[in-house]
Amino acid sequence: MKFIKNIFVASTAVLAMSAFTACDYLDIEPENKVPEENVDFTKIENMYEPVSGCYAKIRTSNMHWVINLMTNTRDGDIWSGRVDDQGEIVNLDKYVYNASFWGLNEMWSQYYNIIRVCNAAIQSLDSYAENITSDTDMKKYLSYSGEVRTLRALAYYRLTQMFGDVSIMHSNTQSSLRRSTREVVYEYILTDLEFAMTNTPKVRPNQMEHVGAASGFTAEALAAKVCMDKGDYQKALEYTNEIITSNLFELYPDYYQLFKLPGRLCNESLLECQVTDFGIGDGDYVGVDQFFNCCGPKITNSTTAVTSASGWNFMGYKASFVKWAEDRGETVRATTTFLKGGETTPSGDFVQAAGNPSNTNCWNGKYYLPLEQMTAPRNTYGSPNNVRILRYADVLLMNAEAKVRLGQNGDAPFNKVRTRAQMPTLSGVTVDQILDERRMELCGEWANRLTDLIRTGKAATVLASQGYTPEKAYFPVPSSQSDVSTELKLEPLTTLEEALGQQ
Repeated sequence: MKFIKNIFVASTAVLAMSAFTACDYLDIEPENKVPEENVDFTKIENMYEPVSGCYAKIRTSNMHWVINLMTNTRDGDIWSGRVDDQGEIVNLDKYVYNASFWGLNEMWSQYYNIIRVCNAAIQSLDSYAENITSDTDMKKYLSYSGEVRTLRALAYYRLTQMFGDVSIMHSNTQSSLRRSTREVVYEYILTDLEFAMTNTPKVRPNQMEHVGAASGFTAEALAAKVCMDKGDYQKALEYTNEIITSNLFELYPDYYQLFKLPGRLCNESLLECQVTDFGIGDGDYVGVDQFFNCCGPKITNSTTAVTSASGWNFMGYKASFVKWAEDRGETVRATTTFLKGGETTPSGDFVQAAGNPSNTNCWNGKYYLPLEQMTAPRNTYGSPNNVRILRYADVLLMNAEAKVRLGQNGDAPFNKVRTRAQMPTLSGVTVDQILDERRMELCGEWANRLTDLIRTGKAATVLASQGYTPEKAYFPVPSSQSDVSTELKLEPLTTLEEALGQQ
């Protein structure tokens, strides 16, 4: 049980509910009780509260700043970190791993914290279900359960992205957590997502009862990503086709504002982590701590109410990637994506150049929020912006790739993405062209580039000069975990039945 206690520590912070409609379910953390105590499960009107806790846990755990940095390095395009007390992050870019690095343990622990909270929420929802007497409430119970399973699946997906073979924690009370192969974890993920696709409404997140919540289509988009990793292009095609033919989603027309306040929960969004300062300059704030701040530079503007915001300069784009993008004629996406030192943004903010020549001078503009969109006197870099997690553009490009790999024409979905970026349309697109499009469209977002290189087998060539080998595709299990539980050093389980049989 030492292992359980070490990695599964629930937050006990409880924030007051607010009347902010768009994210009124985001700001309650669950009690540190499993199962919950002193809860009246006959009060069906409170059934969403455990679901709320899961979103809060995504916000506080998935958005930890070191997870952001570690997720988005290693792909050959992103600069890996300012050289100071976080030198281990720089080493990740060279595929040099230190299992005792605190960031690895943070990532492992935080994602299992999410899973633990989701497990507890499912248990609570089941307790409410025992007292349900109407079809309407039963439908809500099933829908809410689907939301929680989607968030749990997201946590497992991130774990497999980063660590490969990981433990399946099907119960918060199990003491054996031997790892399972990535294929087994994918099977478990898809079981959760199939439940959500069946029981949670197939609508846009901005059409959900709780605006911005994960919908059945969110589950479908994540399932498509899993199937792309598995090489199951037929299922990926089916999932993405259903999202596309629903005619509910569309690309936000302004790529620049897509990642800023006007683009929050737009019709392109399939999942976002919601943030708000409630439109007030101090007091309550539901945010993502240093998620944005750790990556950006200092920006200034003497004409706005907030005159400056200073980031930590920890993550930017390599000059080779910027040149690749500009050589291929990128304009709209380049303007949005590349926040260059010494230049002024379209919003009138000046970007301070890097002081150390060894540091990047181009940062992730998708994390940049114009000073004019911030609430004075708050000046934390990036607040109060939402974090985009899943987008319709990704769905279109997965659909295009799946079609081409299955001998079909992928031009239509591919060119929708190109047209929004004001890039010329192409005909007879190839897999390599689609992967290049994904490289540009999704750069700096949740390790999409690295995952694409690994799943296609291209990493061994593209990243060889950085020190990549297939054995280094995934992080090692943190030593602070394996030192406590020697089970983690055993060969992973190879069937879901074995994983679910652990007590």
